[in-house]
Amino acid sequence: QVQLEESGGGLVQAGGSLRLSCAASGRTFNPYTMGWFRQAPGKEREFVAAISWTGGSSWSGDNTYYVDSVKGRFTISRDNAKNTVYLQMNSLKPEDTAVYYCAAAPSRFGALWARSVSRYDYWGRGTTVTVSS
Repeated sequence: QVQLEESGGGLVQAGGSLRLSCAASGRTFNPYTMGWFRQAPGKEREFVAAISWTGGSSWSGDNTYYVDSVKGRFTISRDNAKNTVYLQMNSLKPEDTAVYYCAAAPSRFGALWARSVSRYDYWGRGTTVTVSS
């Protein structure tokens, strides 16, 4: 079984920054795609960002995908040596307030599938981000 554990959430004023981390542990697998989703009270879980290995016989980098509302403000990255994915969130807005979930899938995704909750096999328990106005 694979475990994902998020950290880095908290309370921040509008315009501030936070960096979320998601550490993967458990049985060995290749998390070709890692994603961040969020869920605000009373709303459905929504896609935020994803990072997916481009493939090939040697390391050739990742593709990254973002929901339009966070483009230019959030950056997803990962450290494969640490089995950790990050979400750097800058210029935070009150509408970014939500529980943020990390997800992983042993597949490479294009832009469409990376946004789909159902495509991910493993999920963390979430970390809460609250942005005050």
